[in-house]
Amino acid sequence: MPLIDMQDYSPAARRYWWIVAGLGTVSLLYSLFQVAQFPAAVLGQVLVGSAVATVVGLFPVRIPGAKTSIAGAEIFIFLMMLLYGPYAAVIAAALEGLVGSWRTSKRWTSRIGTPTMASLAMLVCASAFEAARNHLAEVSLTNGALLSSLFAFALLYFVANTMLTSTLIALKTRAPITPMRWLRHFGWIGLAYLTGASIAGLLYVSFQQFGFPILLVTVPLIAMFLSTLHSYFQRMEADARHVEELKESESRFHSAFTHAAIGMALVSADGRFMQANKAFCEMVGRTPADLLAANLNGLVNPDDRGALEAPVERLVKGELASVHMEVRGSHRDGSDVWMALNISLARDWQFRTHNLIVQAQDVSARRRAEAELYHNAYHDDLTQLSNRTHFNECLNRAIARVQRNSEQRFAVMYLDFDRFKMVNDSLGHKAGDELLVHLAQRLKAMLRPTDVLARLGGDEFAILLEDLHRQRDAVDLTERIQKELQKPFKLGAMEVAISASIGITFSTNGYQSSDQIIRDADIAMYKAKSKGKAQYALFDSSLHQHVTAQLELEIELRRALALGQVYLEYQPIYSLADSKLMGFEALVRWNHPVRGVLEPSTFIPIAEETGLIVPLGNWVLSEACRQMKEWNMTEEGASLHMAVNVSSLQLTHPDFLSQVGNALKAAGMRPQQLTLEVTESVLMEGIENAVSTLTALRHIGVTLSIDDFGTGYSSLSYLATLPFDALKVDRSFIDKMSSEGNGSEIVKAIFKLGHALGKQVFAEGIETGAQLALLKELGCKYGQGYLLSSPVGAERAGGVLAGIPHSQAVA
Repeated sequence: MPLIDMQDYSPAARRYWWIVAGLGTVSLLYSLFQVAQFPAAVLGQVLVGSAVATVVGLFPVRIPGAKTSIAGAEIFIFLMMLLYGPYAAVIAAALEGLVGSWRTSKRWTSRIGTPTMASLAMLVCASAFEAARNHLAEVSLTNGALLSSLFAFALLYFVANTMLTSTLIALKTRAPITPMRWLRHFGWIGLAYLTGASIAGLLYVSFQQFGFPILLVTVPLIAMFLSTLHSYFQRMEADARHVEELKESESRFHSAFTHAAIGMALVSADGRFMQANKAFCEMVGRTPADLLAANLNGLVNPDDRGALEAPVERLVKGELASVHMEVRGSHRDGSDVWMALNISLARDWQFRTHNLIVQAQDVSARRRAEAELYHNAYHDDLTQLSNRTHFNECLNRAIARVQRNSEQRFAVMYLDFDRFKMVNDSLGHKAGDELLVHLAQRLKAMLRPTDVLARLGGDEFAILLEDLHRQRDAVDLTERIQKELQKPFKLGAMEVAISASIGITFSTNGYQSSDQIIRDADIAMYKAKSKGKAQYALFDSSLHQHVTAQLELEIELRRALALGQVYLEYQPIYSLADSKLMGFEALVRWNHPVRGVLEPSTFIPIAEETGLIVPLGNWVLSEACRQMKEWNMTEEGASLHMAVNVSSLQLTHPDFLSQVGNALKAAGMRPQQLTLEVTESVLMEGIENAVSTLTALRHIGVTLSIDDFGTGYSSLSYLATLPFDALKVDRSFIDKMSSEGNGSEIVKAIFKLGHALGKQVFAEGIETGAQLALLKELGCKYGQGYLLSSPVGAERAGGVLAGIPHSQAVA
């Protein structure tokens, strides 16, 4: 930001400021040069006088009712002019203007402009005064003539100084200078200058008689005068402000009382109306004359009078500071008006109680809305069923009843509708909301009036069944619900069928809070969902133990990643025709400190559910590529491939492509040596999000393979367009292969499909010689399995790479 900020200055104002500041600077420099020629003694007196004027300028006296103030420095500036001439006065005026502008403004335009303008005005005016005084001295200079000349100078200096400032303001604001506005803003300055000229003239005359010491004596006297004047002005201003505040307060109170939006009334201690505003009259449907003839209690519903009379009586006795309550007032048409009353005492200046101030607000609309608000607070907006808050309260009451009477029983059912997201994604959220409403209506029709049906959020519902005679009743209801849901719902022109996974828990589990019940019912629901669609499950303690164990395993897995307890094994992949080693598949293992080595099936599902699969998968990818870097240094390893399994969360992660690229670069691997395997089920669930990532991987040269092929119900149209190079037949089909069984036909069909699509086909899980022989007959080129080699550590995998036979089964 520049030192001199003129962003709010017009071009004319900028030019004017620079011209005046330049002329003022020249005036000040010229005056300094002239004063420097004074004798040392006189120069010292000039400096002392200028210092005094500067110090006095630091303590201005505020003038009541005006925007200006008197600093008192003008006295010494004018005295300097009378004693030492115009150049000394210029220096004193510049210093006083500098301290004044420095005190009142942070802008450098003011801090520079004010003293330079004062210098210019003082040099011109003081020079004119000096010329007039010299002319009068040639004729006859009396004290009266001197004072008259000094008054004329003060007025001239006032006009010159203020006009310089006013002109700048006018140029900035583009507003013309009017005499009245000029006098209103600067009139007190003119009076201050005349006063200063009078005092300076008297001091000058005294100086002529008594010399310089008289000036030193008068300085404290002038300071006392200014201090006394300051105190007097402050008292005047405080008194005027107090009177004005009283007038304003009375005016505001009268205006507020008369025009207040709420009802206000002045009531005597015995309840008689003395004054009421328009809002109060309209609230109760009466005229001011009607109210003056009425009593406050008479306007209150008889059922509420007793509740009002007692606190008002205590208020009058001084036992209460105010009364706040809501009562029903009687409208002229006979209807009730709910009024929120605020009643306080009105006291006179001697603090004697006279009347009551009654403020009344019509809260009828709020009262009518409270029932609706209560309903909204405890019910779902869409289905109008109970919401989670209301359901929790009902559960807590049910728990309390069971605790009072052990023979009382209840059950809670937690429902989550299968594949509801598909309805939202395919038909839109509006159709999904319509389906939820239909579901709520159908479920409610199946329940007793005492049962509580609630929507907890999304497509999750809960049912509280109280007064159960046996647990089988809840199971029977669950089966009826499942059967009822088999009937399709009509959404516009479409019919939609839907099912529910239902978890059930019972009060016999000894619950203490609603959170425990919903937690266990939710656990049972997820157990039902894991069994497939349209299933239900009953909660028992083993489910809770299982969930707890899974949570502990998650915590331990996070720790295992940090402590390096996770490692890789490598299962060789062979060419079945010539037993040639083609590569390895990296398989993650967890060396648990207590449970020993854990297979991926134990912890991978938890890693996927918690998101740990992303850092775990990235570590597997980097470690597998690092191992390949070592093997690539051998002659046998230069042509091998490394297969790594990839999860759906990794595929959709925005950094996955860079992770693959970094791993390849760090290992110095060719992209063609890396095969990323994606299970068919994962692929089908997130096909839209996966295609772009898979295409990018294929573009850089990475080989892509569908793992567990045959289990995910792939669409043939997807298989024809997806950028995959190979299919790996799921081990479940290999297990069923026999010379007579149908399993061979399924595998054969998969091989034909793969060849037709131009994909390589691998077999995994080869465990018997018969399976191997049949695969060779079907034309399978590549495979892996325990018959060929079990997964081995990196050291033993190096032995396989070196040609040490690991199995004779391939021969």
